[in-house]
Amino acid sequence: MNLTTRVILLVLCLVAFFGMTGSALMGPVLPDMVDPLNSTPEAVGWVMGVYTLSNALFMLLLGTRIDNLARKKVLITCLIINGLSGFAGFFAPNLPVLLVFRFIQGIGTAGMMPLVMTMIGELYKNIERIHAMGRVSLTTSIGEVTAPLIGGSLAIFGWNYPFLFYGLTIPLAIVSVFVLPETNVVLPKQKTGIYEIVTALKNFNVAYTMFLVSALFFFLFTIIIYVPFLLKDNFGFTAQGAGIALGIQGASMAVVASQTKRLSLIFSNQTITIAGFVIVGIAITGMSYAYNLTSVFLLLLIFGAGFGILIPFLNTLITQVAPTRVMGGIISIFNTMKFVGMTLASGILGFILLKSGLEYVFIVSGLIAFGVVIINSFVYRKFQNKT
Repeated sequence: MNLTTRVILLVLCLVAFFGMTGSALMGPVLPDMVDPLNSTPEAVGWVMGVYTLSNALFMLLLGTRIDNLARKKVLITCLIINGLSGFAGFFAPNLPVLLVFRFIQGIGTAGMMPLVMTMIGELYKNIERIHAMGRVSLTTSIGEVTAPLIGGSLAIFGWNYPFLFYGLTIPLAIVSVFVLPETNVVLPKQKTGIYEIVTALKNFNVAYTMFLVSALFFFLFTIIIYVPFLLKDNFGFTAQGAGIALGIQGASMAVVASQTKRLSLIFSNQTITIAGFVIVGIAITGMSYAYNLTSVFLLLLIFGAGFGILIPFLNTLITQVAPTRVMGGIISIFNTMKFVGMTLASGILGFILLKSGLEYVFIVSGLIAFGVVIINSFVYRKFQNKT
């Protein structure tokens, strides 16, 4: 890569970083919101849930139009919406108003990661694409380490101070105006629509990849939302302490994600997929039996390793199985499925917490992970035959 492409990749990595902070930044702060907002742990969980729901809805809408739009203009607009609405959360007087701001913020974030992945698919080819996607995955993994720590540290000053961090996407939008190229010049006769996207979604490889990423982010939200409650209830952790703890799994993700290329050369796709979900399932199920800090930290490391194996693999896989003509739309829907998984985690696991207890949240989520392993064992041969 020359200097120009390296700078472009750096900016795209920063966009990806801020795209993922919408959830990771707030995880350790949730317990501190309950009393100031006169709410409950179940209701506060929707600070995450409504954000991911908005992401899912608008990412899906964007997916039907993205291949007919200028990538750069849409990306800059998304950065500005994310920055302004996220910053506004600082001034929210109550939970309903905060949820409105979070919903709007989700609209802005909806285009960030899909556009980063699409622009990488258009700017880089072959081994450079794998390298670039690996760097984005590494950046988001580093974000998994730093974002909870940043959120927890800012929460020392007040539950709403972490929202100020989102304002940094405004200067990033300004930088993007001057650095990023336009990668999608569409002629009228080349425009694509819903029919082309629906046709692509009927492809088994595309649909199965989306199922896997939705499941993976369901498990990620199990950790992000409910481990802070485990740490507070059982060990008296503050938001800052929970942020540091969640950073452990992010560190593990970063280390494993940096080895993506090497792992793909050694192991088959099926081995990588099964191993990743087995590791994730063990880590989440183990949380229900974690009665000391050492076991919690060890399980966070294990979870991070499993996630670090899977996410770069799935992000690269979707660019390979998506038809070139509708790559932007398919990648948008692929990222929508991440937020569908997160939103399902907020709703399903919140209900389990309300009716049963925190340990059952981890047991149910872990059993679902092992269910994905079983499904994968039966259907992956079909995936391989169609690749």
